[in-house]
Amino acid sequence: MTMPRLTYESVRVRPVVIPLRRPVVSKVGRFDAWPLVLIDLATREGVVGRSYLEPYLATAARYLVPLIDDLAAALRGQPVAPLDAYARMTGSQHLIGREGLTLIAASGLDMAAWDALAQAAGQPLCVLLGGSVGPVPAYNSNGLWLTPLEALGDEAAALVAEGGFRALKLRLGRPRLDDDLAAIGAVRGAVGEDVKLMVDFNQGLSLSEALLRCHALDDQGLDWFEEPIAYDLLDGYAQLARELDTPVQLGENFYGPRAMHRAIAAQAGDCVMPDLMRIGGVTGWMRAAAIAGAAGVPVSTHLYPETAAHLMRVTETAHWLEWQDWADPVIAEPFALRDGHLVVPDRPGAGVAWNEEAVKRYAA
Repeated sequence: MTMPRLTYESVRVRPVVIPLRRPVVSKVGRFDAWPLVLIDLATREGVVGRSYLEPYLATAARYLVPLIDDLAAALRGQPVAPLDAYARMTGSQHLIGREGLTLIAASGLDMAAWDALAQAAGQPLCVLLGGSVGPVPAYNSNGLWLTPLEALGDEAAALVAEGGFRALKLRLGRPRLDDDLAAIGAVRGAVGEDVKLMVDFNQGLSLSEALLRCHALDDQGLDWFEEPIAYDLLDGYAQLARELDTPVQLGENFYGPRAMHRAIAAQAGDCVMPDLMRIGGVTGWMRAAAIAGAAGVPVSTHLYPETAAHLMRVTETAHWLEWQDWADPVIAEPFALRDGHLVVPDRPGAGVAWNEEAVKRYAA
């Protein structure tokens, strides 16, 4: 196969804020709308690579947009070679730090560059990376927040019906253990025991609280405990992983592949779930997935279901894809769901184009 030859030309960056069908209510706050930063990376050859970032806070766009512009300007005229660009972008940030917004900005450009290359090759991204198109097992993460207990059963049934899902994510960490048990019971009562249930504490517990709460919930048949404590307390995660039967999940806050390596070396969890904007885009994911694969650690995704689905098709220890539809309103053709799987479409690139009318409507 002859690889396409593309050249960086310019970038267009547009923030949007999209109302959520179900508000996000977690230990870190309530969100009624969700910000995205849309990136269009233009090449001199006419191919446009696309990606988006999810910075959580709408105000973050005022810092991210100029940072992306600066990084893209430094690439202008260079060949579109994502590994080289990743080294150039992260290397340019040594004096101010290679984590936080700097890596997030680089990740967005990296994803857009890989999309452009795959488009130019006339192949889906997963095929360009050596895999094939097809379905990816997914769980529905579109609800079951820290909302009133009496609403959880109906919501769980609706989430299963959205795409024939056989797995859901429930948020825990209510003031009382009995309330968490009641939340699990309400979901189980609505969807049955055959639907897998992952739970996320959103870093809401201290280590002492996590030891008490997770031990008390360890017999509930849950698929994992996600981020019970602050993401960087690796010694605490290692203790939880040693003591609990339920797998411990972490990783959405890994900044770069080396952070994953440190966590795996510390035996800080049983499974990992990198986030594309923090792990380093497609380039960072591939490097992190190799580390997890060598250790035999299952890899799931966090947000970004479209690009993440492509990457799960080429990840050795691929586990679960987190699905939510928060970007769907601005995506021209959202990926299809079938029997609890997100289906990677057979179209060039990452398969994402913008619904420009919606982009204008939700412009921030």
